[in-house]
Amino acid sequence: MPVINFFKDIFEKRDVIYGLTKQDFKTRFAGSVLGLLWAFIQPLAMMLILWFVFSVGLKMGLTRNIPFPAWFFTAMILWNFVSDFILTTTNVFGEYSFLVKKINFKISILPVVKLLSSLVLHGVFVIILVGILIFYGYYPNLYWFQVFYYLFGAIILSLGIAWMAASINVFMKDISQVVGIVIQFGFWMTPIVWPVSIVPEKYHVYLKINPVYYLVEGYRQSFLFKIPFWEVSLWQTIYFWGLSFFFLFFGIFIFRRLRPHFADVL
Repeated sequence: MPVINFFKDIFEKRDVIYGLTKQDFKTRFAGSVLGLLWAFIQPLAMMLILWFVFSVGLKMGLTRNIPFPAWFFTAMILWNFVSDFILTTTNVFGEYSFLVKKINFKISILPVVKLLSSLVLHGVFVIILVGILIFYGYYPNLYWFQVFYYLFGAIILSLGIAWMAASINVFMKDISQVVGIVIQFGFWMTPIVWPVSIVPEKYHVYLKINPVYYLVEGYRQSFLFKIPFWEVSLWQTIYFWGLSFFFLFFGIFIFRRLRPHFADVL
């Protein structure tokens, strides 16, 4: 099966993936004075700007009885992970075109390189989030371990989308621009900086069509509300995982169909 072969390739090429991930970090911000620090400064600056606008400018204090910074940052770090991974992976085959042209190289592992890079950044932001939560009186507990469940869901969802977008982008360069627009639109359609309560309850079902809704709310339920993941709506859980695996398998299908023609275009 393609999925089994994919994970087999990851295991067999783990040393190559590790080396490429290190190189990806070095080249991503090569030539800049602050180097890798920009990987953290840029998203952190955006988070601080949004916090200032909504918390200070719009006077958003408690949201669902949670201090706004804790409520906001908890969801924002998950969104940053998903968006960063998809955006950086969309052009991965063009970026590593010299490897794509090697017949014996398993280019299916290239999105994993971007995934690991994004996971490292996400890990750093989780540490920052822990500091923020402790500052507001939210201390580590067993529910915090649920984030691994939601993080795994984020990986499955974004991997399928990124794989599909990266494969099509080889032939249609406009895809990277479309992905950027969709991500910007998705950010404001996801309850990250605004609470769900401002939307009439009859429209909540439409918000939940967005699979990232399940993830950001899951992070909040784990870090802030101590709600176990099995108490989330069964139908919402089935919908999320069904859609995520659909994207994963469809991404694999698109990749396998287009892969033989990559070298001709690149």
